[in-house]
Amino acid sequence: MMRIASAALAGLVFGIGLALSGMLDPVRVLGFLDITGGAWDPTLVFVLAGAVGVTAIGYGLAGRRAQPLYDESFRWPTTTAIDPGLFGGAAMFGVGWGLVGYCPGPAVASIGFAGTPTAIFCLALVGGMILHRVLPVAAANPR
Repeated sequence: MMRIASAALAGLVFGIGLALSGMLDPVRVLGFLDITGGAWDPTLVFVLAGAVGVTAIGYGLAGRRAQPLYDESFRWPTTTAIDPGLFGGAAMFGVGWGLVGYCPGPAVASIGFAGTPTAIFCLALVGGMILHRVLPVAAANPR
């Protein structure tokens, strides 16, 4: 029960952080990504820097523990290889982010009030997750 409650609390804090930072506004995100179009909005640099800082602190603290609070063991990444699947997935993520101004976290956080385009994005996101599970590449490289 505590595992579910801690996950829910983390998701709530994440969603509130996205809302307060402006990451739920795809226009703002697209303005951040538009570095050559003359309408560049650099404010999200501070959001990204804050996220990297919090993550670094979290990993540092977690690395000192023998096990997580609500699980048997940590689930650290087991591979560090940069393979075609990682490169292709990162490229697709970037293209999707640049086309619509959403990445998965903000899209899911705003699905209740952002309307049809966000719902379509989330359906495509779920479709991609299903394809990842059924394509032969997924079987050769499980995560």
